Amino acid sequence: MNRIDKDRPTHDWIEQLRRRFPCEREIDRVLTRKLQRRAGPPYAPVSLETLVQGTEALIRSELDAPFEILEANWLSGGASKLQMAFKLKWHQPGVGPALTPMVLRMEPSESITETSRLREYQVIKAVEGYLPVPPTYWVDAEGRFLPYPAIVYGFAPGVAKPSASSSGVSGVGTFMPESVRAPLGAQYVEHLAKLHTFDWRQARLDAFDKPAGPTQALEWQLNRWERVWEEDINEDVPLMRLTMAWLRKNMPALDHVSLIHGDYRVGNFLFTEEDNRISAWLDWELSYLGDRHEDLCWATKEAFGHLAEDGKTFLVGGLMPREEFFAAYEKSSGLSVCSATLRYYELFNNYKCVAICLATGCRATRNGKTHQDVLVAWLSGISYTLLDELRRQLEEVL
Repeated sequence: MNRIDKDRPTHDWIEQLRRRFPCEREIDRVLTRKLQRRAGPPYAPVSLETLVQGTEALIRSELDAPFEILEANWLSGGASKLQMAFKLKWHQPGVGPALTPMVLRMEPSESITETSRLREYQVIKAVEGYLPVPPTYWVDAEGRFLPYPAIVYGFAPGVAKPSASSSGVSGVGTFMPESVRAPLGAQYVEHLAKLHTFDWRQARLDAFDKPAGPTQALEWQLNRWERVWEEDINEDVPLMRLTMAWLRKNMPALDHVSLIHGDYRVGNFLFTEEDNRISAWLDWELSYLGDRHEDLCWATKEAFGHLAEDGKTFLVGGLMPREEFFAAYEKSSGLSVCSATLRYYELFNNYKCVAICLATGCRATRNGKTHQDVLVAWLSGISYTLLDELRRQLEEVL
């Protein structure tokens, strides 16, 4: 059998992957686009001037009135996207003359998670006024005006961690002092419950496919992440094949279709320290319609929490014990939490993490496709810890 050159994928191989792993149309589009562009040049630094010019062109396509971009600067944060902060001097519809802080969020040449800016735009727009999110303004879904697909949204006030606290990369290991646990914990549960009971059928989510049947949403997700693994991994890992076989054989039936955040955790919300109020939920790029247990499982991962002062009790997000978190969620949402389904999504989430870090992360870094090469390379190094955890989880269920 001829070895496939994944750095220069052929049309036939791409089409074979699409047939083997059918997923949502917009996800198929962005994954296919990634492969079609892979043989192109590596990421090249983009100047602020280029981003300002592209942003001006995008806004000009949407507005008739004059405007001006001021105080453009690079914005730190975000392990996979380029971000620029700026102020827009404009005549805001329904408001009048305004100077509005905004953020441009743009893909690099190839991201550690290839996602859709259109889906991100639509889902944030859908929950505006229902959950605290930054206001969204415009989207360049195809990269017509900017070097890569991008979204423009309002700058949200707040911090991702207490000013005196420490944290690791991407919110891992954030310590939450006792003074913030009760107020932030209550909102952490309440917002997740509201998200999972949100009436998504009344929202404009054209870029999201609506699942039919008790397992289709999960089948799309399994196909998505196995396709990512096959597209990007350098060598076979039998443990990953065994995990996927188990996941496909043991799919839990879906009893309620929820809007899923996909990365719901400490580090992905901002809060204002003067009143401990969550001001914005960020990073909606992995959203889809599916099973609430994925968000529940992800939100309670050990990497995103820490032990209480007794040295024994694990605090979800550093905010509250697991049992208290699940009880509060059930009370607030009216939805049940199934321990067997949680266990399933623990394996699913670890499979997804390995696919992101060991497959896509390694390839994007090696091919010079990302501006965050050092960080992405670091993330690839935790893959073997994840694989060991996956091995232990499989031993428990097999």
